[in-house]
Amino acid sequence: MLVAIIAAVVAALVAAAIIVAVLSVRNRTKTPYANSGKKEVQQLSTVGVGSSGGFARGKGASSRPESDVQVKSGHANSKKPADSLKGRFTGVSIFSVAVFGTLAAKLWSMQILSSEDYANKAASNLYTTVSTPAPRGYIYDADGIALVKNRSSQTVLADADVVDDHDVVARLSAVLGIPQAIVRQRIQSTTAGAQSQRVVASDVRLRDVAFIAEHSDAFSGVTVETRTVRDYPFGALCAHALGYTGTPSEDQVSNAPSNRDIQLTDDVGKSGIESAYDNLLAGDHGQRVVTVDAQGNVVDVVSETKATRGSDVYLTIKGSVQYAADEALASLIAPGDGVIGTGKGVGGAVVAMDVRDGSIIALSSYPTFDPTNWVGGLSTEANNVYNSDSAHAPLQNRVTAGLYAAASTFKPFTGLAGLEYGFAEGRSWDCTGKWDGFNTGSPQWCWNHNGHGYLDFRGGIVNSCDVVFYEIAKNFFYASKSQGGNLSDTAIQEMVQRFDFGKKAGIDIGGEVEGLVPTPEWKATRWRNVPANATWTGGDYTNMIIGQGDVQVTPIQVAAAYGGIATGKIMKPHLLKEVRNASGQKVVSYEPEVVTEPDVDQRYLEIVRDALRGVVTENEGIASLFAESGIKAAGKTGTAEHTDKGDDAWFVCYAPYDDPKYVVATVIEQGGGGSAVAAPVGAKVMEAVMAADAGSNDASSMGRIAGSSGRQIEGFSTKSASRSD
Repeated sequence: MLVAIIAAVVAALVAAAIIVAVLSVRNRTKTPYANSGKKEVQQLSTVGVGSSGGFARGKGASSRPESDVQVKSGHANSKKPADSLKGRFTGVSIFSVAVFGTLAAKLWSMQILSSEDYANKAASNLYTTVSTPAPRGYIYDADGIALVKNRSSQTVLADADVVDDHDVVARLSAVLGIPQAIVRQRIQSTTAGAQSQRVVASDVRLRDVAFIAEHSDAFSGVTVETRTVRDYPFGALCAHALGYTGTPSEDQVSNAPSNRDIQLTDDVGKSGIESAYDNLLAGDHGQRVVTVDAQGNVVDVVSETKATRGSDVYLTIKGSVQYAADEALASLIAPGDGVIGTGKGVGGAVVAMDVRDGSIIALSSYPTFDPTNWVGGLSTEANNVYNSDSAHAPLQNRVTAGLYAAASTFKPFTGLAGLEYGFAEGRSWDCTGKWDGFNTGSPQWCWNHNGHGYLDFRGGIVNSCDVVFYEIAKNFFYASKSQGGNLSDTAIQEMVQRFDFGKKAGIDIGGEVEGLVPTPEWKATRWRNVPANATWTGGDYTNMIIGQGDVQVTPIQVAAAYGGIATGKIMKPHLLKEVRNASGQKVVSYEPEVVTEPDVDQRYLEIVRDALRGVVTENEGIASLFAESGIKAAGKTGTAEHTDKGDDAWFVCYAPYDDPKYVVATVIEQGGGGSAVAAPVGAKVMEAVMAADAGSNDASSMGRIAGSSGRQIEGFSTKSASRSD
């Protein structure tokens, strides 16, 4: 812009100078009058003959006739006919000089002042740089088993001007089996850039590729290129942790990180690891410099830089453990060709974690999905399956986003509050199967309606007796400030929150939810429009202390919290182990992070740990699950009741008991009792964990996991007849 302004000013000055010069020269060369510079010449006073033919005039009469021509003395007449044209010629000359002067000045500015700028613009019009897609990095398990790879995809591309060739469009339609209108639409698309070749079809059959190659003359402007797309060798294995890829949204393109160039034709991570570490997995685009004609059509390829594959991400997942978890859930819930209702429950989740550093060994959610369905775009049919009511939300990651009542898995944490405030240690209670400690006339039941008899605190946890915990809750209620005591109304909640319930665990994939630990303040806000329900009552204490009522937790929170009981530290859960670049060099390593160390008396922790060990050794059914494998474990069952659907089954365990390394948390939605339904799954996964710890993690023990079928037995119901822990 500045150069153009300078050029215009110079042109104007040159034109003005030329005009001034012309006028100056004209003034100096102007023609003078006829007598200029000469002496006066006396002219004849009369010329010719009078009109009277020689009559004599009187003395007073004039001696010349009226018709005689009279010439004045002194100068000749200065105006001539050509003089009126002379000024016009001068004006035309000035105008012509000004025009040519301006053109000369502009030519000078173009050739001298702006030559480099115009040369660059000419080059940019001639040459265009087109991006080519880059292969994404692989995703491996902790021992190098590829969970996500790339595979070759034969892609048919067409130049932009092919859209005007009806014959070629018709041939492409016939060979590829795509309607002509769709072929034309894809060729007209400029999402990859005006000069980029247009993708007509991906994953083209080799025979179709061969036909196009053999008849290249009939497919002018059409080429076949081998590109890469995501490949999932184990199907739906670990799907919720891995995630899937898809076409970027306009927001992702416009708000791409400063170090990332995202094209509309790229594949980007949409969920799971694919999304969380998208910038690492995405490679660097290649560049192809092409020459174009005046119509923007590609004439020739000048140079090409190959794309660089993205970095490889190594996870903490152990493939064999993940397969054991995925297979256990599928076999329990939908053993009949993936049809829900042929097994127990409608969904479930399992998470296995290393309590020493927070590494996630397995993350399984069922129903699940096959990420392969997103390669090339999710079909309408698959989308309908995944979003149908009978499919039971296969896209939801129940480990991080499934909200459940904690049931009896909450008792070790609320029990710690009882120990700390003196309401549990050294006491015993008589469980008759029902309890009405507040004299309401509407007793609350223990899960064992026949009663447990006399139990101490340890026996209350080992037998998961609700009455023991109702009694502890009653003590908290009457000692609270709202009832005239000195104890905080949220004393139990404060202990539970020390183990980070009500917070996100912080796992390194998106979609995690916080859960809920209800408090009097929360209830007042929740029921502010219904004052009668807004008061915190004794019943709220007794429901919360056994993990019922409004308590909501996620499996990942439960696993992390039990790690806190086992070791005294709560680690931040994570899936990333390390990242290696295209050369195989380690560029990122995950550093374990201690989230918190709960402020709990070590003696009370030992009491709870011993009770959890008793759950595994003193309950015959659970003890048998671990006897064959020889695993020394501690754990807790739980059964969450619902009024309108079946019970949720829980089982959490950690091992080895005397040197904790791993924790496994299992929940089965509407599956029934924790001991009967969830415990076998948890025990099987813990066995796989310990086997992998001993070095048996290899691909030979892994198979392909099927995605959700979206089907359910008509009229299927999970409503339980009675609860059992």
